Amino acid sequence: MAIVELKVPSPGESITEVTIARWLKQTGDVVEKDEPLAEIDSDKATLTLNAEDSGKLELIAKEGDTVKIGQVVVKIDTSFKPEEKPATAAAPTPAPKKEETKAEAKKETVSASAGTPGNNSYANGNPSVAAAKIMTENGVKANQINGSGKDGRITKQDVLSALANGLPNVQEVLSNSWKGGRDKDRQKMTALRKTVAKRLVAVKNETAMLTTFNEVDMSGIYAIRAAYKDKFKEVYGTNIGFMSFFTKAVCEALYHFPAVNAMIDGDEIVYNRYCDIGIAVSAPKGLMVPVLRNTELMSLAQIENEIKTLAIKARDGKLTIPEMEGGTFTITNGGVFGSMMSTPIINPPQSAILGMHNVVERPMAINGKVEIRPMMYVALSYDHRIIDGRESVGFLVKVKEMLENPSRILFGGKNPVEVLLGL
Repeated sequence: MAIVELKVPSPGESITEVTIARWLKQTGDVVEKDEPLAEIDSDKATLTLNAEDSGKLELIAKEGDTVKIGQVVVKIDTSFKPEEKPATAAAPTPAPKKEETKAEAKKETVSASAGTPGNNSYANGNPSVAAAKIMTENGVKANQINGSGKDGRITKQDVLSALANGLPNVQEVLSNSWKGGRDKDRQKMTALRKTVAKRLVAVKNETAMLTTFNEVDMSGIYAIRAAYKDKFKEVYGTNIGFMSFFTKAVCEALYHFPAVNAMIDGDEIVYNRYCDIGIAVSAPKGLMVPVLRNTELMSLAQIENEIKTLAIKARDGKLTIPEMEGGTFTITNGGVFGSMMSTPIINPPQSAILGMHNVVERPMAINGKVEIRPMMYVALSYDHRIIDGRESVGFLVKVKEMLENPSRILFGGKNPVEVLLGL
């Protein structure tokens, strides 16, 4: 009998222990080589522990246990091998009958491609950001809706369809509120949450953080999206969102105000001559900040595709530590949750963070007349030890100017006519 011992791998430097977040297999299960066995939480990311060989499992650690790097947490008896299943020829997919409508054919295709949600995925039974917002507004719980998204993710359309068709247990929803009890639910903080808590307190204690605000008329960006969204998606395979415009505007503003892209290292100030922009995204286990490298060189389409890829990885708990390290500036969008205004906290060792908020139609005075415009409040939190008020306000004004006149992004923040005239 050959026994293989699986030890906890090191997720990165300075990490000495991790937490067994969830076992995907149990003692006695027979697994294949490289099959996922457990999800492990460190203070920076969630990792997957895979089988190093085929065989029968014996779990040494329990879910929730904190274990040291290099500690044995599972043993594999390689004398047991998974049963081989006879190969069967795939049955041909019958062609849709002529009398089927396009809607029915599409529905059948979606159902086939979605398959059965995997119970081992973080996505299973969890709503997307848009879906969660609608569910909160309507008092709907996740266990009342079957997710049709990837790995069982509950999509916005799932929620809207359920509301339109009438939820079968509406009375349960209406009564699922405070019931007058005195119960408590005590849960252990995850390693990630503890690290976030420590970092946030450290930022408040160790930096001279201030926040300055401004507002952006989003009419120009709205017009571009309305005119080119279909063509953009046809060419690049992705939607054109707000985040790519903000990211490019930030990169140009950082060029003109380099202190906002700098950071303190001991007694020195390090000025970064590149833009590695962290994009804060919501994940099942908390806020993650994956980083886009050299965004000053990226197109809008490249930014949109990269954000989409990283957001999916964050949602599924598959972000790696290198993908979250080394940012020079961060953008966070509280608007997707309905936030009108906030003061975001700096992501150390960076010196500033830009907060986006929801877009609201408001009456504005334009050339002596009142017009209804889509407006967004923006906030810049910054470390006053390195960034002066003039620079922080100037940076935010530059971002505002380029967002309200998107063509400026292509000309170093200048109006195209000014460039033409050499001004």
